[in-house]
Amino acid sequence: MPKLIIDDIAVEVADGSTVLEAAQSVDIPIPHFCWHPALGKAGACRVCAVKMLEGPVKGIQMSCMLPAQEGMVVSTTDPEAVAMRRNVIEWLMINHPHDCPVCDEGGECQLQDFTIAGGHGIRRYTGKKRTHVNQYIGPDIEHEMNRCIQCYRCVRFYQEYAGGCDFGVMGSAGRVYYGRFQDGRLESPFSGNLVDICPTGVFTDKRARFRARYWDYDMAPSICPHCSLGCNITPVARYRELLKIVARRNDPVNGWFICDRGRFANDEVNERQRPRSPEVDGRETTYDEALEALLLRVGEAEELYGPGSMAIVGSSRLALEAAALLPQLAQSSAAGALCYFTLQAEGDRTLAAYELLSAGKSASLNDVRESDCIVILDCDPLQDAPMMALALRQAWRSGAGVYLVGGGIELPCEFTRVATLDAVPLAEAKRSVIIYGTKGYNGVTTVASWLTGIAPNFTKGGLPGNLKLACLFPGPNSFAAALLSREHGAVSLEEALADGGIKGIIAVEADIPEQLLEGVRFVAVLDWRKTATVQAAQIVIPTTAWVEMDGTYINNEGRSQRFKKVMNPGVPVKGEGPPLHPPHIHRSVAPGGEARPAWQVVAGIIEGLGGERITEPLSGQWEYLRELDAESRGVMINDL
Repeated sequence: MPKLIIDDIAVEVADGSTVLEAAQSVDIPIPHFCWHPALGKAGACRVCAVKMLEGPVKGIQMSCMLPAQEGMVVSTTDPEAVAMRRNVIEWLMINHPHDCPVCDEGGECQLQDFTIAGGHGIRRYTGKKRTHVNQYIGPDIEHEMNRCIQCYRCVRFYQEYAGGCDFGVMGSAGRVYYGRFQDGRLESPFSGNLVDICPTGVFTDKRARFRARYWDYDMAPSICPHCSLGCNITPVARYRELLKIVARRNDPVNGWFICDRGRFANDEVNERQRPRSPEVDGRETTYDEALEALLLRVGEAEELYGPGSMAIVGSSRLALEAAALLPQLAQSSAAGALCYFTLQAEGDRTLAAYELLSAGKSASLNDVRESDCIVILDCDPLQDAPMMALALRQAWRSGAGVYLVGGGIELPCEFTRVATLDAVPLAEAKRSVIIYGTKGYNGVTTVASWLTGIAPNFTKGGLPGNLKLACLFPGPNSFAAALLSREHGAVSLEEALADGGIKGIIAVEADIPEQLLEGVRFVAVLDWRKTATVQAAQIVIPTTAWVEMDGTYINNEGRSQRFKKVMNPGVPVKGEGPPLHPPHIHRSVAPGGEARPAWQVVAGIIEGLGGERITEPLSGQWEYLRELDAESRGVMINDL
């Protein structure tokens, strides 16, 4: 590990680190545009200049390109280095438009920061600027090429990191242009990361365009709920409207990036017609009246059909806080069934996949990125969990072999098609991962039987030391749903309805197929989405969306992660549809703001049925998660 001195501070860094990274490790800022931790060095912007005073290299050098070496003495404040950086920034600003007041990047722009840090306040150039024509690159991303400073970040991410081929760099010198050969929507499922990775305002989120400045935002650390990987995100809101979603770094999970499915997912949250107020038999009412009606009908169901005629139904999209209370709700209501899965096949597959992971070693996305042999079995990463596909691409770029058992899917990298797991050279690998899904039984049963053959003790935790497993579950909290289902002996709703004894259902953020509701006399729904189950229910109590509450998800590897409240519930002040004028009455709750977190509604029902009052949903085995830091890397359930 080389030791060097930067601005009179002794630094020791890992082999292969650059001088720029060494400076960052001790909080010494060096301006940079082209360098990015996930993309590495390019030496394109020339703004990270430092002065080498002693060591194997002397004079002005680009710190992002120079490996840290023993005995180096580096100065970031030397007048020659400062002048170099100032001049480079001024050159970059020659053609840059003076449009900070109308640029959506204003307030979160690296070019703004480094221009001011370089000592610039007045533009000296008075000549004609070079201008470009912008392109239409889809409904989600705005393209403003005149703001480009030719750092090459966008094309390096899009082509090299993500494997896209419909976006690139054209021209030369002062005519460099980043775009497509013709207008059209970007094809990569990771294109939205151009918004985050661009250091200026070339790529901005159209959904948040002209809506607010950085200092106006409501933001909090959160977890993406659109697949089971648990990618870390930062939702951005204002006036009860989710404006945009940006990636949040978590090295073991998503690293620096997220997929477009998770990024452009505002519509469901902002939907004006989602359940906003409690309803009883189609009539809008208050929360207390709806709760009273629900308790009354639970009692009537017991009188008419006897104990055990109710089913309590959760789902894999339900946060842990509410999911952990469902057994108490089932006990308080004398329910005949507790269900965390609607369909029997889904429940059986998810439980079987969970058993495999609890018996062996689950792989994080970072494990996939660092593996040298990857097997894909009975799943489609690009469709089921796009960031898994991006992770295996990074492994392939580093030399890993990628093997697909069967076929019929696309991957963002080269792969070898094989007939069976036995055809994969796993024994030769140092760090291997098997990725499988739960859409069918083939993946889970094949992996289980194969593991039994090569490692008879795998059910006791005995997997080969170099092998890890990664399962793509159907929902953000499927792991917790499977764990709770096994612990409390839950069954699927389909099984519970088979004997005809269930006459009433309390569905907590669960999507129930219409055919399963036939013959059910009473349905109460706690949800924030406008689903078919909500439309079929006699009682609807709105719950808060994931950005409107604190909560916990357990991702596909068993990693507990906390998400925090970003905004208050209520109808957005602005957005799609006619403008909503502020009410002319004084009230403490915004229009449509009666929604409460699902766990609070469940706790209210439990108390109304004679159970104890619940003020903290995470108790017992989950108590350790109460103080989990939302900005941490999360906690593995097995470690608890």
